[in-house]
Amino acid sequence: MSERDRPSFIIFPPLLLLLTIVLAFALQWLVPLGLLGRFDQTWRNVFGGGLLAAGVVLTWIGARALLRRGTNVNPLRPALSLATGDIYRWTRNPMYVGGGPLMIGLAIIFAIDWLPLIMVPSGLILHFGIVRREEAYLERKFGEEYRRYKALVPRYFGRPLPTHHQEN
Repeated sequence: MSERDRPSFIIFPPLLLLLTIVLAFALQWLVPLGLLGRFDQTWRNVFGGGLLAAGVVLTWIGARALLRRGTNVNPLRPALSLATGDIYRWTRNPMYVGGGPLMIGLAIIFAIDWLPLIMVPSGLILHFGIVRREEAYLERKFGEEYRRYKALVPRYFGRPLPTHHQEN
């Protein structure tokens, strides 16, 4: 393993999202299941569009919080500081959490039945090949500060930190 100042994930996170979507489109074209297509397109646009928008907004809020904190959004670059405020009081991974509703929204809008199915193995790759490796990197880099934060804030979603918490 390289000692570069960045996580040693097995695949670049945005590439995992893109490959998941492309694979689902390909499978839908090759072996259509025809489940989501049975629902009215207007309903699919409204419901799927809402989920898609929620995923994009959650991802954007996470990226913006990192930028405000003065650290890199791109995981190929080193973490310069630990973000623990804003959306990071609710989840340690808002950008990855946002990918879920984003993909489900796409699945509903475009009737890609395979996408939720492909999200299962993709989620395992995300968890074990990216998130857990990022956590190990952050623990090496920020030590006890990250361990305290990790003990208080759920990996994916949950309760916020107490309101008296302030970002350093």
